[in-house]
Amino acid sequence: MAEHPHAALVRKGYEAFNRGDMETLAEILAGDATHHVPGNSALSGEYKGRDEMLAYYRRLAEESDGTMTATLLNVLVDGRGHAVSVHRVMAKRKGRTLDAMGGIVFRIIGDKATDLDECMEDIEVSDEFWS
Repeated sequence: MAEHPHAALVRKGYEAFNRGDMETLAEILAGDATHHVPGNSALSGEYKGRDEMLAYYRRLAEESDGTMTATLLNVLVDGRGHAVSVHRVMAKRKGRTLDAMGGIVFRIIGDKATDLDECMEDIEVSDEFWS
């Protein structure tokens, strides 16, 4: 059985993110997409529009000296424009290591991600790492 197109889109996004492939990420994000990042760190907040989102992804790489990876563990879809990813984030920064579970709720229209709501297993751990 073929993978659902929304799961394939999410998988493609994770692969591009981990390669630092901003061109592919730009292709799969709607121009007016939004990424909601939880917590109270310097990186928390809403990134509105494809350009802000790509700048955020670049900043994650810069802040972690290129060590950040998000290993996709599973993708769930509802067939109505929603996908939920579960991932493991690993990064190093300022002598600290992040090894945390998280996920993203995606809203997808056609072949574009329009809204990403990020969730973390332990927001305080993430906040401490990125602060």
